[in-house]
Parts: sequence; C-alpha cells; structure tokens
Amino acid sequence: MNNDSSSRIVLQLRDWMASAPPGARLPSTRTLVADYSASPVTVQKALRILAADGLIESRPGAGTFVRATSQSRPSDYGWQTAALRSPRFPSRPLPSAMRSAADDVVAFHSGYPDRELLPERLIRSALTRATRGAAALSRPPAAGLPELQSWFAQELRIATLSGIAPPTPNDVVIVPGSQSGLSSIFRSLVGSGQPILMESPTYWGAILAALHTGVEVVPVPSGPDGPDPEELGRAFKETGARLFYAQPNFANPTGAQWTPARTQEVLNIVRENAAFLIEDDWAHDFGIETTAVPVAARDDSGHVIYLRSLTKSVSPSIRVAAVIARGPARERILADRASESMYVSGILQAAALDILTQPAWQTHLRSLPQQLRSRRDLLLTSLVQHAPQIHVPLVPKGGLNLWAQLPDGTDLERFIRDCELGGAVVAPGNEWFPAEPTGPFIRLNYSGANPGAFPDGARILGQSLDRAAQERSATR
Repeated sequence: MNNDSSSRIVLQLRDWMASAPPGARLPSTRTLVADYSASPVTVQKALRILAADGLIESRPGAGTFVRATSQSRPSDYGWQTAALRSPRFPSRPLPSAMRSAADDVVAFHSGYPDRELLPERLIRSALTRATRGAAALSRPPAAGLPELQSWFAQELRIATLSGIAPPTPNDVVIVPGSQSGLSSIFRSLVGSGQPILMESPTYWGAILAALHTGVEVVPVPSGPDGPDPEELGRAFKETGARLFYAQPNFANPTGAQWTPARTQEVLNIVRENAAFLIEDDWAHDFGIETTAVPVAARDDSGHVIYLRSLTKSVSPSIRVAAVIARGPARERILADRASESMYVSGILQAAALDILTQPAWQTHLRSLPQQLRSRRDLLLTSLVQHAPQIHVPLVPKGGLNLWAQLPDGTDLERFIRDCELGGAVVAPGNEWFPAEPTGPFIRLNYSGANPGAFPDGARILGQSLDRAAQERSATR
C-alpha cells in the first residue's frame, strides 16, 4: 500500500513541478501528508525518489525546492559486459558506404545510385498498386511469389548457353536483399569455423556477412580479368574450402569483369574441387560498354549459386533479391530463410514484379548506359585535370564505381579526414580487403548525386594529396 501511495505522490508532484518555476518551494511534509492522506514515511519515500532523480533538493532550515538545473544521471550499462561476455565474432565499424552526408558536400562514398538513375514513376505506381492488391493482406509462399520466381528464372534462362539445362522457377528463392541472401548462404553451406574463399579486394558486405557467420575468410588475389587461377586452385587445395564468393561482372569495388576464358577456368577449378561458386550479380543492370553474362548460364550441375539483386537498380527501398540454386543446397538455403524471416514482404515482391514486367522498365534500362558513361567519364576527366596523383588502374565497363590508388606513403586515414574537411566524402579502400590492404586505395562512386560537382570534388582530392606530399618533403 505504501509503495502504491508513494508512487502516486511522485507522479502528482512531477506534474506539479512541470509547471512550477525552477527554485519553487514544495509544500512542507506536514502539508503533503494532509493533502495526500498518506503517512509521513510514505511522503518521505516519495521525496527521496524525486531527489534521487535530481528533480528536487533539500535546504536545511529552509525546505525542499525544485532544482534550478536538472542534473542528469549518466546511465550505467556496465552489467551488460558480464552478461554478454566477449563478442563471439569480431565486429567492424559501419562501412563508409552506409554513411549519410550533408547536401553541401561532394559524396563520392555512397554505394547507391542517385534517384535520377532510378525509375521513380514506375516505383511509386507499383507500390500504390501493390498496397491495393491481395499482397497487402496475405502471406506469400516461403520461397517467394511464383510469378516473381518465374521472372528471375526466365531472365537467367535467356542467357543460358546452348546445351545447358536452364533453371526452373522452383530453383529460385526470393530473399530480402542480397546481404540477407549472403548471410543465409554462408550459414547454410559453410558454417562457423569453416573456410570460404573470396576475391581480394571484394564487397565489404560479403566480408561482414562472413565475419558474423563465423566462417574463416581466405583471400584470393583478383585482377582486371578475374582471380588468379593458380592462386585459386592452390587455395582450394590448401584450405579444403568448398565455397568461393566472387563478382564476375563489374565487381565492387574494382569494376573488373571476368573474360570468357577466365570464367571457364574458374568454373573448371570449382568443379574439380567439388565446390560451389557464389556468383554475386549485384550490377547486372549497370553495363556501360558490355553486358553482364552470368557464370550461372554455363552451369547446370549445381556448382554455381546465383545471387541476383534488384536493390540498386530498382530502389534501395525495394529490398528484393533472388538466390538461384539447385539440389540440396537450395533446400538448405530455404530452410535458413524460414528460420530467420519466414518470408519476404508480399507488398515488396508484388511491387518488384510490377516494375519488372512494365514496358517502361526496359525503356529505363536502355537509357542507363549513356547516363552512367557520361558520369564515369566526367569523373575520370576531373581526376586527370585536378588530381593527377591518383591512379585508376581500370576503366570499368559497367558498375557504379572507380577503384583508385593513391601515391605510396599516403596516410589514408588522414587523407580521408582532410578531404571531408574540404567538402568531399570518400570511402577508404581498406574496407574492401578481407585481409591487409595491398596499398592506399579509395573507391569513388560516379553514380551519386550532383555529378556537376565532380570537378570540385576531384580538386579537393588533389589539394589534399599536394598538402600531404609537401609535409612529407618538409620532414625529410
């Protein structure tokens, strides 16, 4: 009873103090006892609670007053250290590509295309129709809407080489974005403590998914034409790995695209080792001078697990992707998806299907290469003019990014910070290496907002490198 009464007094005194001026005097204990029909012990308990919260203060011989300045008590979460123990897997800070940036800076860091490169009208219309349809009130199948499964299967079927059995809709599992798909693949096909091979450098999200799954990442050097076949074969044999993650078309961050010969070499090595190739076709729709032909179009024996995302080409808000896998691997991936999210939002699936089947979608795709080419070339020209110290080893034939190397000896962390102070946000290249970086690299997104600011951004990069070079010379 006393506890209930003291709580009631605390609540009512809080209400009174909310409108009272700082320094106002509270009624005496005797008055409070009479006003609330409570015992002195109950009133004193209520006052102690308010004092502990820093809302009142007692002045001997004068009374109790509302604090002129509230004193916030710092939160103590120390107990969680013992409760959680050490983290199971090493963590990494939020990657630069996920950072928000002010409107007045040149944003080279983002991993997503500007809204000018997205089919905005299609997206808005499709979402409106999806919310009005059956998808808004029903649960979709665990593997995805059958019509959407068919669309992904048909897209890959068109590219499949003669003599190769194309995938069927039943081979498709719809997932909420490629990142979620990667996590499921790593968990269900690799498992904690087991090795996985990855191109180096490679997509930071794949590295992150692998780390949080607890798998052991083994880097394989990769160049403009793809991974080194000898190194790949050696890595399979030395580690016993059964899975190789790669981006054969317009790799993030380098923009590399495997040659047909290299593609066949890699596929042969994967088959010889009874392994899986996880093909991340994130930039399928972003070809500039060539088109993306999936490695999965060459395989019908279940060695290639194909991951096709719509997030970047349709909209960051339409987090829909497909995993195309055959045999027991597909069943394991589907079981993992069921344990994590059960199914993908029916509204998002219906909207994605609506967009993909509209004639305007193909019209939009036909306009993309020229838009991306003009942005890419503008950034390249700007770097040559204003930051000639920066070396771009490969002009990508598709994708969204330039992979650029800074002069030897560049303090990458300081360079990034200096550029940001100057008004250009850049993604440090070390985030794309599964192991130690092989040099000071940066990734520059040419599909971001305001391409007209690319020359100014390049000027900021060049000036920062000039200052760094001058400082190194002065200390010699």
